[in-house]
Amino acid sequence: MPLYKTFLLLLSLVIALLLSTCTSVSQTNQTEILWDSWGVPHIYGKDAEGLFHAFGWAQMQSHGNIVLRLYGQARGRAAEYWGKTYLESDRYVRTMGIPTRAQEWYEAQSQQMRRYIDEFATGINEYVQQNGDQIDDEVEAVLPVDGVDVLAHMQQAIHFNFVLNPQQVASVSRNQPLAGSNSWAIAPSHSASDNAMLLANPHLPWSDIYHLYEAQLSAPGIDAYGTAVVGMPALAIAFNDHLGWTLTVNPFDGVDFYKLTLVDGGYRWNEGVRSLETETQILQVKQADGTLREEKLVVRRSIHGPIIAAQDGKATAVRVVGLDHPHLIQQFWSMAQATNLNQFEAALQRLQLPLFNILYADQNGQILYLFNAQVPKRSQGDWDYWQGIVPGDTSETLWRDYHPYSDLPRLLNPDSGWLQNANDPPWTSTFPRILNPSNYPTYLTPASLGETSNIFRPQRSIDMLNQDAPISFEAMIADKFSSHLELANRLWDDLIPAARQLGNELAGEAADVLEAWDKEANADSRGAVLFYLWAFSVEDSGLFATPWQESAPLTTPDGLGDLNCAVALLEEIAAQMRSRYGALDVPWGEVARLRYGNQDLPASGANGELGSFRVLNFAPAEEGNLRAVAGDAYIAAIEFAHPPRAQVLTVYGNATQPGSPHVGDQLPLYAHGELRPVWQTRKEIKAHLESRQVFPSTN
Repeated sequence: MPLYKTFLLLLSLVIALLLSTCTSVSQTNQTEILWDSWGVPHIYGKDAEGLFHAFGWAQMQSHGNIVLRLYGQARGRAAEYWGKTYLESDRYVRTMGIPTRAQEWYEAQSQQMRRYIDEFATGINEYVQQNGDQIDDEVEAVLPVDGVDVLAHMQQAIHFNFVLNPQQVASVSRNQPLAGSNSWAIAPSHSASDNAMLLANPHLPWSDIYHLYEAQLSAPGIDAYGTAVVGMPALAIAFNDHLGWTLTVNPFDGVDFYKLTLVDGGYRWNEGVRSLETETQILQVKQADGTLREEKLVVRRSIHGPIIAAQDGKATAVRVVGLDHPHLIQQFWSMAQATNLNQFEAALQRLQLPLFNILYADQNGQILYLFNAQVPKRSQGDWDYWQGIVPGDTSETLWRDYHPYSDLPRLLNPDSGWLQNANDPPWTSTFPRILNPSNYPTYLTPASLGETSNIFRPQRSIDMLNQDAPISFEAMIADKFSSHLELANRLWDDLIPAARQLGNELAGEAADVLEAWDKEANADSRGAVLFYLWAFSVEDSGLFATPWQESAPLTTPDGLGDLNCAVALLEEIAAQMRSRYGALDVPWGEVARLRYGNQDLPASGANGELGSFRVLNFAPAEEGNLRAVAGDAYIAAIEFAHPPRAQVLTVYGNATQPGSPHVGDQLPLYAHGELRPVWQTRKEIKAHLESRQVFPSTN
């Protein structure tokens, strides 16, 4: 080829490359949101500041009323905005010191992170300025919001709902957690495709502060897809092209109650008396005529924390972990930016997240389990000791420091080829068991699965994973939607013959229904209603003939302990069903309903306590029906191929704003046991584009 032709060819290639580069820059030299047809925002930030700004804006379009209401509550001023029904909320928030601490946390952020958080708040304010008619007038009283509000909400959501919740404070007791989850991490050795896979599946109430928000966040240095707690500016569960992670609530002691003896305006402390810190705050309460009534709130604090109860010269103080760790948003941001295990663990080692197991998988085929928690270093006592109210009159019970990352239960790439957690202690994170509770402090977590109230869902999880055949991506999704009730396996052989031998004619009919039942809680399952009502009426104490045993961790407890009581209760439940439904074999989906937005669908799935991996928690509804109010909230199945393959579902839809077409629009998929594909590339997103929002450059 002549030299001049070679030169022209090279020149044309250079020009083409430059044009391509210019085109790419023009596409990224602005911040925009591409909304897909499921209402998921794919946010492309010109820079990180633009990304945070647009994420705040997007959350308002989808959940604006909830976001502002939650921010008003996190300020401790909700009664001022909306009346006396929020007075208890304000008392809780102020007593726990959330507004003051949020200001301290804001000042503790790096300058860069403060800019990011401020931009998120600015995006919230800007949305309302441009779309005020889309937001309820009553919640606009909260505006404008700022970075302190963002951190107050984050603190309220994580530390004072997940770690400690208002019900625990009101009763001064260890109530059952309000949230749960399933999670799997599967190594290439146990995967049909030879790729690592991850299953993320948080179970949460379908309302208020627990709402999850699905989004893609893309800017220089980050391109992550996942879900955030509504009102928070970071993804809590996510994946990128290299790795992914999920969270489950872990059984750990992040809250301690201390009993104090009150003396002379203080309390006994180390053979002396220590003064209480006392602060009087004024709460404003909006009246029906719009005026404000003042109410005093006296907040008292000991060295342990706020006083939550006092009577007859005694008081109870509460101490919560993590209130001195203000950098959770930075940690989540770093986790989403990570491209390998070392970078990911470097983020985890900051220990800014006060609780949650973390399961991880990546494109290199590595899988990780971490019992992540801010675990206090305690000088005495085991798990049971710290579940009670401990003496608060001595420094011997006052913890001040946490165990480092290296002390936490952790598993990397076990020989089993899989890791799981269904809110069980770390010892059953894989099977055969590797982690040994004797190697950890006795106060860390329950020493066995049998010491928890959540036995059957972890057992079901392990049983599905502990198969010889490798698991395909499709099989992993099918397993996620399994509603098989593990509890039925344990009681079936005893309950049916006992009903026939010891019961009346109606008990015999109930036995026939149970024998024909498939032990599933699918919409068309006949017998599930009978078993559900019976199981939640029977006394837990003495239920099983064989309690949980260390030698048979996956098949105990087993058998009925008191056959006569069990049969008598079955007769009673059967009579109620005959009266209420006219039959004992009414299909599960006729009674158990999925009602959200405009949807009213038959449910498949049941409570995790019964051993269902497809988790739905129900509340009584009209005409004897059950309405799902919690459970499966978000599902993500990811295979770390090149590029990753993913399917997801935000069960109740990705919006709550009135009039949005995405309120409950994903519920029919859930009812049919289906996920939807992730649209992650611009080409895929534009093929399913609903709308586009472009933000003007601030430069």
